[in-house]
Amino acid sequence: MRLSLDSLPPELIYDIVSHIEPEDLKPSLLALSRAIPRSAVPTFLLFEKIRITRREQVFQLYRRLRNAPEDAARVREFAFESWTVDADIFVNLIGLLPSLTYLKLFVGPNFAPEHLEEIFEKPRPPLRYLSMRFRPYVQRATYYQFLKGAYFDSTIFALAKWPTPTLPTLSIVQDPLDPTIAPTTFAQPLVFFRLDPLSALAVSPLSHTLKHFRLRVPGRPIAPHLHVALHSYPALEFLDMSTSNVGRQDVAHLLGRMRHIQVLVLDGCPVVSQRTDIQADAGEPFLQWAELGEAMALSGLAHASEREKKLHQWIEAYFLNDPEDEGHTGGKKGKKSKRGRRGLATATISLRQKSPERTVEVTRDLPASRVPKRHQRIRVLPPVPSLRSLATSFPGGALTPDTYDAVRDEFERGWAEGIARLQKVRLRHWTSWQNGITRIVRFADHGSPEWSEEEQYGEQGLVGLVDVLDESEFMLNVAVNDDAGLPVHDCPLLCIAGSSRDANHVQGCGHQIGWNLYNDEI
Repeated sequence: MRLSLDSLPPELIYDIVSHIEPEDLKPSLLALSRAIPRSAVPTFLLFEKIRITRREQVFQLYRRLRNAPEDAARVREFAFESWTVDADIFVNLIGLLPSLTYLKLFVGPNFAPEHLEEIFEKPRPPLRYLSMRFRPYVQRATYYQFLKGAYFDSTIFALAKWPTPTLPTLSIVQDPLDPTIAPTTFAQPLVFFRLDPLSALAVSPLSHTLKHFRLRVPGRPIAPHLHVALHSYPALEFLDMSTSNVGRQDVAHLLGRMRHIQVLVLDGCPVVSQRTDIQADAGEPFLQWAELGEAMALSGLAHASEREKKLHQWIEAYFLNDPEDEGHTGGKKGKKSKRGRRGLATATISLRQKSPERTVEVTRDLPASRVPKRHQRIRVLPPVPSLRSLATSFPGGALTPDTYDAVRDEFERGWAEGIARLQKVRLRHWTSWQNGITRIVRFADHGSPEWSEEEQYGEQGLVGLVDVLDESEFMLNVAVNDDAGLPVHDCPLLCIAGSSRDANHVQGCGHQIGWNLYNDEI
């Protein structure tokens, strides 16, 4: 009996097809369906992953799927990689795809904010990967966008309104203006007018599942908007802010408030200055890298000091206005007038405006365990950042192996000095705690009941803080001793090769992690 492909059972054909490489699957299925048209070739696999690179393909696919809902429901991954398209037809096409888990969009000048609003107005619970790459630049001057106020701020607000998303990977990238693509003789359209929507996204339901975030807005100071709100992006582990205006202090503040970040990518960011001539004359051409390492290691110290200040201000305000406090006298006493004749040159009036007094929010229904004693000495234990990898670009010309070694050594030296200083502070707290002089508290762990209380009461009293109960919590494993039973706080992996894949990258650096996460090389 002679067998042919036509006589193979569908299960066997499907098993054979499943071994084809993803990049060869589409042409192989088409060829197989033509070679054995009477067999059950699983052509439905053609719809699971769709990649469009030409504008005319959008209408062709829309015409194919609008009357085939069963095929539209099979689409799991959709990548649109063209800068020109009929945006209205594209929106209608996306509306036919309810089961997307992967969505990649190129947003060119044909898109208006209303198009993306319509795409993301309704939540997409299955979505696990969302990438939007903006290039709105035009060839001729137009002021339509400026006059209409057509900016894509509303897109971020739409994502922030999703009630129960489970989106771990998000990419929002604006391409830098390239003179070879669009002229620079006139003002090009903006993608985002304001950066406040990033603060709304930071505390939205989406932020609780977002682990990987690539946010690039060329030349804009985006970092403060990422951490200004309490509990901003609480699950974030990977953050890419390349091409944005992010300096050394921005990085320190960010790591102090978002202590769970493990990988930071900052290509093209001014974390160090391009001017090294002054430091070179002093014999330390890479001193800025040491200063960067030290600032990152000490990021938790600045945040702890800030929280201590808020705590002391709250205690003062709480007991000052407490009617049950025995020492309460009904308000602040006025200044006593000095005896003697007032000087002739002393002015009786002042033209200066009174400096605004800082108001401290005081809630009386705060749990009793969160109200400290009035005269109790309390210190906040400074945490150590969780950063494991820093990837950026070298601003000073060609990067040679010797230059990289020198930069890495300076960065590691600065990190070590910062950790040593941090250890001294923690040891001082440990001594005070052992002697019973000071009550030491630390920041509550993410997801704990004490951490969740901050969403209700904010940073009032001891909300969000827990007592240090064991002396091991004061110690740092600065010697990288695996037998110490403590987390290792060695220097993060530093790569300064930039975004080019052809460069000599450090194995396992943040650049490589980003390429694997987003499946691109931008």
